[in-house]
Amino acid sequence: MSNQHSIELADRLNAGCQCVSLDHAGLEAELERVSPGFHAEVMAGRPHLFSDSVAFVSAEHVQRMARLVAAVERVVALPAYAAHVLAWAPESARHRSAAPGVFLGYDFHLGNTGPQLIEINTNAGGGLLNALLARAQKACCDDVEALLPGDLGSETPEQLFLDMFRAEWRAFRRSELARDEPGSRASSLLRGDTLARIAIVDEAPLTQYLYPEFVLFQRLFEHAGIDAVICDPQELALRDGALWHGDSRIDLVYNRLTDFALDAPANAVLREAWLTDAALITPHPQAHALYADKRNLVALCDDALLAGWGVDAETRATLANKIPRTELVVPEHADDLWARRKQLFFKPAAGYGSKAAYRGDKITKRVFDEVLAGSYIAQALVPPSSRTLRVGETPVELKLDLRNYVYAGHVQLIAARLWQGQTTNFRTPGGGFAPVLTVPST
Repeated sequence: MSNQHSIELADRLNAGCQCVSLDHAGLEAELERVSPGFHAEVMAGRPHLFSDSVAFVSAEHVQRMARLVAAVERVVALPAYAAHVLAWAPESARHRSAAPGVFLGYDFHLGNTGPQLIEINTNAGGGLLNALLARAQKACCDDVEALLPGDLGSETPEQLFLDMFRAEWRAFRRSELARDEPGSRASSLLRGDTLARIAIVDEAPLTQYLYPEFVLFQRLFEHAGIDAVICDPQELALRDGALWHGDSRIDLVYNRLTDFALDAPANAVLREAWLTDAALITPHPQAHALYADKRNLVALCDDALLAGWGVDAETRATLANKIPRTELVVPEHADDLWARRKQLFFKPAAGYGSKAAYRGDKITKRVFDEVLAGSYIAQALVPPSSRTLRVGETPVELKLDLRNYVYAGHVQLIAARLWQGQTTNFRTPGGGFAPVLTVPST
């Protein structure tokens, strides 16, 4: 099958395969393995967390997304790039970590010219939920049966995620030991080399929409012999140069907070732990500054700037072809931006989860004035592709985006999100997370 045929077939399947592939009984069984009643707990208040079907993506588009990820990683590794983006980053982001940070989310729309990078996020949620969801699929038709993955062996997403946390810990420990002077009794030398205890941290975690994923991570860690606690940052304390939860010393914090700079007073202990290396915090403020600040996309779109940093022509071409043109919103350009608004999408520089983000064709003059007064970028509008599903007896066209879960430049898992409305949400009947099935090129 040619690359073009693969792309066309994926499009036809997204439009025409309206079968229910989610094995609801299988999903319930997966969730009940965590604890009795966990399935009901997950679904209560989250009726649109999981879609009933899958999304189809061509192998060619999967490869193009991976090439873009690799191109971004090459640029982020440059000292000139780091100096450029850290200039507008918060103070906490200037503290360095040898650990790159877990769960980058590279989010794409499938535009007319192929995958287009809409944004990069740190602490991208849903990875473990999507790993579970992918296992709870059944062959609803011959096309789906041909594309369902077989036995993944040891390279399951769960194993990749666990290996990622252990890799973070090894990098952190190596850097700690390298800093210690011979013969010193520094706290880092008193810490064991084995990752023993993880805190999964978010504000009021029980109230978070993705709280069930915290429980899944806790179970994953504990099955691997790593103690794990789910807690609010205010439950943590600093003593003797270490981070503690009650009487338990915390080695690693899996940070699910959206206070990316750890500036909020409620996160003061976690901020101090980050700045003093009292524990490994991942993802951390510097990871957000290097990857997820939306202003970084402006730099990644600036061919002259990239060339000045010595970025090779192939990498620059990849970035130019796969990142929609992005510019800073500044008052001096107000009239021009307003005139072009219908072709733009406005996003806050430190935004996440589509909060305070606006399609230009929907924005009012009042909101536009608020955007001008804030710290925003404007990105060329790339409408998402679509997935048609049957909701009840009615075919419904849903919007589709693709999240690549990435660690250290490696794509661990690709998942889709299906929705209706101006921005991504989990409120659409038939929508939610959906597994991605790859349509091969050959």
